[in-house]
Amino acid sequence: MDCTRRCRDMDAPLEQRLTVMADDVRRLAPQFAQVVDRMVDRLRAAGAGAEAPGIGEVMPPFVLPDETGRLVSLEELHKAGAVVVAFLRGHWCPYCRITADALAGVEPEIRLRGGRLAILTPEVQEFNAALKADAAADCPILTDLDNGYALALGLAIQLDDEKRSAMLHAGWDIAGFHANDHWILPIPAIFVVDRSGTVRGRFVDPDYRKRMDIEDLLRALDTARRATDRRR
Repeated sequence: MDCTRRCRDMDAPLEQRLTVMADDVRRLAPQFAQVVDRMVDRLRAAGAGAEAPGIGEVMPPFVLPDETGRLVSLEELHKAGAVVVAFLRGHWCPYCRITADALAGVEPEIRLRGGRLAILTPEVQEFNAALKADAAADCPILTDLDNGYALALGLAIQLDDEKRSAMLHAGWDIAGFHANDHWILPIPAIFVVDRSGTVRGRFVDPDYRKRMDIEDLLRALDTARRATDRRR
């Protein structure tokens, strides 16, 4: 918890904060870090996440409940312009809490660029509300129950026995957060989608310790805005 808070509150780029977090885990829990390394190797060898929408492809629509239970659609978000769709694993994940904080911090800049931010997790509303409060976020945090949308995009993975056992040993029993015991999580990912629904920026990595650079996100938003302007 102290490591997470320290990394979340660092005055540093997101990539650096996540690297410090990963280094802390490797130092304090080397066996857990090795389990993660093996899982990442297996996922990469299997091409996990490779089939998710790519640059120039259309982002499938969604309608999902936010942390208050209100249904939010991609179509509704697009009324303001481009949309940043961010998949996070949940409020319990230190890397996701750090990322949520970074995304919340850049949200005013996203809006200045004519965009909206939506964060998706497989957690029920109670825990998404906790994540939103922790990050002091203004964006909707949506429940992708049973990872239905993530599955449709090719982003959902089922944790193997070794990773599940390591997480339980560390005190993370995610079944209660998801209202199911499937132990399926999304690969953390970010898509920047222009107003027409076309993906203009994409970050998908089976290594959940890595996330999209904020500057890359903003550049993709600029690309999305230019694409929209050309259609007018």
